[in-house]
Amino acid sequence: MKIKTFSIGKLAQAAGVNVETVRYYQRRKLVKTPVRPNQGFRVYPVETLHRIKFIKRAQELGFSLIEIEQLLTLSAGNCAAMEDLARHKLVKIKDKISDLHRMQTVLSELVEACETNQDPQTCPIIESLAAESTRHS
Repeated sequence: MKIKTFSIGKLAQAAGVNVETVRYYQRRKLVKTPVRPNQGFRVYPVETLHRIKFIKRAQELGFSLIEIEQLLTLSAGNCAAMEDLARHKLVKIKDKISDLHRMQTVLSELVEACETNQDPQTCPIIESLAAESTRHS
């Protein structure tokens, strides 16, 4: 059975990224850079494809590349450390969602204030932003 390998272009295509992303991951040491043969191009093993897909999936879940580096250094047998990283990320995501809900509420109130504003010379949004800026000075 032939072992599946990829050129950098085919690897990028199979992983759903561009070639520069593969190179960037190599510079960051997230994926190994294969040795370039004397004649020809580098070939990447299927494990590199799996690694890139792992990185992309972790990013979709909100992990930064620094956090992904930590995930990659943990072994499969270190579930407790993985859980700690995931739990910490979950707290950060919940905090972010809470902040977004707060922002949504404030903006909804400001839009509603504009809709009911009877004075064309004033804007409730601008007045609110100006008031906030003077409060934080």
